[in-house]
Amino acid sequence: MFGVVFPNRSFPMDISSFTQIDTFHWVLDMNTFVGEAYHQIGDMCIFLLNNFTLPPDKALAVYVQSPGSPFVFCGAVTLQRPSAVLSLLWPEPGGHMLLTAPDSAMPSAKIGVSVEDLAALPSMDVAAEKKIERLALKVGENLFNFMQSFCGVDGSKLVVPMDILDRWFKKFQEKAKRDPDYLKGFAL
Repeated sequence: MFGVVFPNRSFPMDISSFTQIDTFHWVLDMNTFVGEAYHQIGDMCIFLLNNFTLPPDKALAVYVQSPGSPFVFCGAVTLQRPSAVLSLLWPEPGGHMLLTAPDSAMPSAKIGVSVEDLAALPSMDVAAEKKIERLALKVGENLFNFMQSFCGVDGSKLVVPMDILDRWFKKFQEKAKRDPDYLKGFAL
């Protein structure tokens, strides 16, 4: 049906490495794979195997769950996109800690895979959207800080020179040309 690879961490693993919950849901317990160091697993490649046919309106969705947290969507594969390298954005553990018996195992991190309606899923690449959002916020913050250094106050209004955007953009471009790592700082 599907396989996964954790880059630099594993050989290809097929569905037999996962625990099947029901017909459409599988879970990989990260304790059996990496113990408590699950947060060091940042990427996962998931792929459909040749002999598996997923209906065109369905997707194989991937979720991650830290101990005591809800599952968080990471991305999906479809017949049109039969493989993907997904960033695993692990949620903060805790918040929803479960009461367990003294002799039972502690909650562990998990990766969940499920067959779902394609139309019901959010964007296929959650990590890319979050990176774009962080980039936009960092560029906006850089512009705000630059403008703030030239602000004047007129009653209840902040006043900036008319050419402030041109000056900021020119400075931004010059820094990017001088230092190739400058823009990388915005994309973190």
